[in-house]
Amino acid sequence: MIRALPSRLYAIADPGPAGGDVVELAARILVGGARILQLRWKDATTAELLAAARECRALARRHGALFFVNDRADVALACEADGVHLGQTDLPLQAARRLVGAKRWIGVSTHDPSEARAAEAAGADYVGFGAIFETRTKAGATAPQGLARLREVRAAVALPIVAIGGIDAARALDVIAAGADAVAMISALSAPRDVTGLVHEIVAAVDSNRSS
Repeated sequence: MIRALPSRLYAIADPGPAGGDVVELAARILVGGARILQLRWKDATTAELLAAARECRALARRHGALFFVNDRADVALACEADGVHLGQTDLPLQAARRLVGAKRWIGVSTHDPSEARAAEAAGADYVGFGAIFETRTKAGATAPQGLARLREVRAAVALPIVAIGGIDAARALDVIAAGADAVAMISALSAPRDVTGLVHEIVAAVDSNRSS
């Protein structure tokens, strides 16, 4: 059964090159009304990631939000996250499913319709797709796919699609109109001083006419 995401904003807390306090960032995002939060911390040790994940998980529960861990199915399981998001070179989906169980969400990053169909066939709960626009957040990111490519992926799979890559508040509605069920934001949420206010505005804009 296909599960619906609870919001069209998929907020990602990432300390970035400056190494900010990722738990504090997560807290500000959640206070703004985000109902989906992912912890992404590429440079952390396993111990650092798990400690932050436990804190973020507690915050997400307090705010009634889904909480995902990026890349690490073991950390997602250890902190009792709602799910894990996997890249193409991370633990294969079937192995991750055996580890985290049937109830937890598993999302998979994809870059074309073929990868999206493969993720759906393997049992993913949603697919990430991008980069939609140019982005500096992900080292070695694929060339921008654009909205036309997103429409192709939308036609290829029935699963929810989380679009990512260079998406900000100004572009979010166009991306949703092209077929995304949610828009992931990383750098757009890490730069402004008033992250809470920005998240509130984005959630109001993208979820205002949401029927489910």
